[in-house]
Amino acid sequence: MNSFINKMITKFVQPIFFNENLPIFKFAQKKNQPKSVISLSKHGIGSPEDPVFLTAHRGVSSVAPQNSLPAYKEAVKLKYYSSECDIRLSKDNQWVLIHNDTLNSQFLQKGKISDFTFDELRSYKYNNGVNFWKYDDLKISTLDEYLDVFVGSDTRPQIEIKSKTYDLLHTVVEAVEKKGLVEQSIIISFDYEQLVRIHKINDKIELWYLIDTITQESIDAARAIGDNVWLSPCYQKNTDETIKLALDSGIGVSFWTVNKVEDAKRLYDLGVRYIESDILHM
Repeated sequence: MNSFINKMITKFVQPIFFNENLPIFKFAQKKNQPKSVISLSKHGIGSPEDPVFLTAHRGVSSVAPQNSLPAYKEAVKLKYYSSECDIRLSKDNQWVLIHNDTLNSQFLQKGKISDFTFDELRSYKYNNGVNFWKYDDLKISTLDEYLDVFVGSDTRPQIEIKSKTYDLLHTVVEAVEKKGLVEQSIIISFDYEQLVRIHKINDKIELWYLIDTITQESIDAARAIGDNVWLSPCYQKNTDETIKLALDSGIGVSFWTVNKVEDAKRLYDLGVRYIESDILHM
């Protein structure tokens, strides 16, 4: 049923969003205007000798739709330390880039990602996100296409696994291995067991354990997985005390999502050097 509805949306509704003469296009255009990235160095935060390592959250989503290839190409162009994506499985077990588990946020379509084959998902066109109208026929991307953007660059691909799967984790590792990006890639997840299993498949890939609040238990849990495992906590849910707890433990830590200069300065002054942002840049 959803496939039929989506075909009707594609045929009759979506053209309205790309008709420059209609008010709805002008509204969508105004809503999705680009934003200039904010330089931390111009605000005196970081230096060549002691830099901030910035992750572009879902790509540079201030200039292109989140989780789209143009957003990741911009991250490489701007020389971000890393650039994060979200991956989910299609009905036929193909990894595609999208944050939400439904189509409506990016594609104005109905249904869950897992209910559609890759070919069906590929038939839908972005109609949301910054500057979406500027990209000709922009479609959902695959994990392989995402990884290709980083081959030969200094920017690290950072892959957040959204689908609750264990049996197909090896296909993520294999994709990274195939592109020769084992040392360069970072795989992240809120699902602790996923990280445990990935580490057993290939312990050379850096892993970040996504959490809300730092505790001694979360630090111990990350360390229990093995070497090369970091914490990635929510900035808004941590205090000076919990931040200091992580830093004093010596574990790698990177905070999400930091979008204000004053927040970046607070973290820098506390000793944090790795942050994730939608808008900040060095």
